[in-house]
Amino acid sequence: MNYSFSDFVNPATLPGAVVFGVVFLGLALLASRLIHLAVKRSMRHATDPTGFYFVDQLLRVLAFIVAIILYAQLVPPLRSLGTALLASVSIASIVVGLAATSTLGNLIAGFSLLLYRPFRVGEQVQLNTPKGLVTAVIDSLTLGYTLLHDAEDNEIIVPNSVMASVVIIRLPPKQ
Repeated sequence: MNYSFSDFVNPATLPGAVVFGVVFLGLALLASRLIHLAVKRSMRHATDPTGFYFVDQLLRVLAFIVAIILYAQLVPPLRSLGTALLASVSIASIVVGLAATSTLGNLIAGFSLLLYRPFRVGEQVQLNTPKGLVTAVIDSLTLGYTLLHDAEDNEIIVPNSVMASVVIIRLPPKQ
């Protein structure tokens, strides 16, 4: 096949769609990296980094979602596919909602933990685990999980839905 330069800049052709796909992927990666650097820079001035980790991940995911939506609107065959998908979005949302109940629960619980701030990154807490009562330090709050580590340097990964529903004892800071 002989392709001309205009084929590579026309999103309606296969070579153009591939080129634009690579460009949009690169832009999404760049935006994600810039968001991460901006959040990291903002964290230096904050006394509580808990919300920053969460916002960083959320904004980075949104950068990719926006890139995908813009790409789908630019490529004509995908635009018609998008219209067809919008027509069936109600059925798909029910199916996805049922399939991802625990994942969505963890995400919403993460927002709740971020909003109500029952604990902060760096605090020492006690909570019940399958091994019994554990004392651990909170490392980070991510979109789906809260990461902690105990005195033996074991990493404890707790779903946010569990962290939002269990009794957690905040311990005073070590002097």
